[in-house]
Amino acid sequence: MASRILTVDDSPTVRQLLGTTLMDAGYEVVEAKDGEEALKIMENQHVDMLVTDLNMPKLDGIGLVKQVRKLPGHRFMPIIMLTTETNDEFKRQGKVVGASGWIVKPFRPEQVLGVVRMVMPRT
Repeated sequence: MASRILTVDDSPTVRQLLGTTLMDAGYEVVEAKDGEEALKIMENQHVDMLVTDLNMPKLDGIGLVKQVRKLPGHRFMPIIMLTTETNDEFKRQGKVVGASGWIVKPFRPEQVLGVVRMVMPRT
């Protein structure tokens, strides 16, 4: 059974690129356009990993990670922040709330897959 990854980004183009990259590598992908939609999905579906943008409407990536870490069974789930932000303060905030990794946009598909495989090895 393929691992299920929830990708969260307000850009349809980024969601499509992530989805194609991950599906081509054998992962199952679920998409959300913002943090609020992602939380609703996580309440109703099993997700093995989260890849989220930082800057989004309604609920940003930092807020989403905080909320996910409070959900039963998600305290140690791998979470990757994907953003255009390179500021060390944002990275620090992501780490404090529980992000497992950080990828700066624009990204290369092999870069995403390398980080995904590092934080969520296949069993």
